[in-house]
Amino acid sequence: MDDLQERDLRSRWRGALLMARDDDPRHPDPDPYADELLRRWREPQRRYHTVAHLVAVLDRIDVLEEYADDPDLVRLAAWFHDAVYLPDRSTNEERSARLAERALPEAGLPARQTAEVARLVRLTVTHDPAPGDRNGEVLCDADLAVLAARPAAYAAYTAEVREEYHFVPNDAFRAGRSAILRQLLDLPGLFRTPYGRTEWEPTARYNLAAELEMLSTAEDPAP
Repeated sequence: MDDLQERDLRSRWRGALLMARDDDPRHPDPDPYADELLRRWREPQRRYHTVAHLVAVLDRIDVLEEYADDPDLVRLAAWFHDAVYLPDRSTNEERSARLAERALPEAGLPARQTAEVARLVRLTVTHDPAPGDRNGEVLCDADLAVLAARPAAYAAYTAEVREEYHFVPNDAFRAGRSAILRQLLDLPGLFRTPYGRTEWEPTARYNLAAELEMLSTAEDPAP
């Protein structure tokens, strides 16, 4: 990411936080919080869950913002949703939500808004918002939109996910990944917003089915 892109990303953080909190001059500068979050998003164990993923989710929220009740809270949730990420842990979403619950009140966000951001972060465990949860629908659709990527981008995504789980043997990875793909394909709908259902759903289902077929026919390389 070049300097211009980083300045733009920091501006997006500042804009979302300032829109979500009140204008009390005693509130702290948003920039140190961006510094800490970007430090986390750049940790060396990440291959897919990187700053590029954060930017992509924020871009998709911009596309979907008309469907959210509080789009700036959804943007703040995007910043935190993978802020804690260790591939060998199952508590990343919970720890990310707790980070938001600590950092956002200090940054000047009121309790109700902080609770909503943390709730949205926790929702990314299942990507299954309740009917009428407009904020949840936008965040989950934005996070899952990579499933509707063009073939080359989807292949790059799957390769990056495999790199993050490099410590998992091939057969175990194929079994686990295949189970996730089947669960997704069994859902009545991957996307909840009207835009997601129309623009992303068909391509995402094609990509998931193609990946599942590839995994089912793959073999370990010869020793």
